[in-house]
Amino acid sequence: MEMNASYTSFVAVGDSFTEGMSDLLPDGSYRGWADLLAARLAAREPGFRYANLAVRGKLIGQIAEEQAPAAAAMGADVVALVGGLNDTLRPKVDMGRVRAHLESAVELLAPSCGQLVLMRSPGRNGPVMERFRPRMEELFGILEELAARHGALLVDLYGAPVLGDPRLWDVDRLHLTPEGHRRVAEAVWQTLGLPAEEDWRAPLSPAAPPGWPVRRAEDLRFARRHLFPWIGRRLTGRSSGDGRPAKRPDLLPYGALPPS
Repeated sequence: MEMNASYTSFVAVGDSFTEGMSDLLPDGSYRGWADLLAARLAAREPGFRYANLAVRGKLIGQIAEEQAPAAAAMGADVVALVGGLNDTLRPKVDMGRVRAHLESAVELLAPSCGQLVLMRSPGRNGPVMERFRPRMEELFGILEELAARHGALLVDLYGAPVLGDPRLWDVDRLHLTPEGHRRVAEAVWQTLGLPAEEDWRAPLSPAAPPGWPVRRAEDLRFARRHLFPWIGRRLTGRSSGDGRPAKRPDLLPYGALPPS
């Protein structure tokens, strides 16, 4: 239902999904669904302000402890919290701790902003997804409970079959393509009660699947460039986001560059 809402500020909190990987821009930076949404909101509201605190590789405990307090202090009209999926992809995860960190973050953010947005994240179809599906669905159940308890909006990307289409996922099989991010931005836009511009759930055009040699070559390239480095970081306790600052740490007018 359209609510004709007015949103003058937006803060995004989370990990690589919200940082914008793999929506790569020509200058080597990432855009992503949160930047796309901010651009559309800014076109509606003069003086619109935007911050993006997300950092790739962050676990929900880090998001709750490092990003949520900063976001709460900004008092924005909209705050989007997306996190926990990195935890479910670890070899071992304590879902009780994941729940506790999510509860802590939501309890802090919900009363501090005009509207909190949570998300059931998309998952790429394939054997890796099947292995982690039970954990992911447990995470999504927690988010549903928290959204109902705290009056947050819940964007259901997981329930949209099109976002499981491998063609909407980058070669690393962990992050959406630019088209995938564009659809997510539209999904959040509509969840905020703003007028739809397209059907973000619409399936892609049918296409013949690649042959066996192509699939095997893609699998080998994926393993060499992405899977093995990812496993190496897990074994050594490192993260791709170690030492990396948020790309937009302050709630500034849209278009203003964050301080260097």
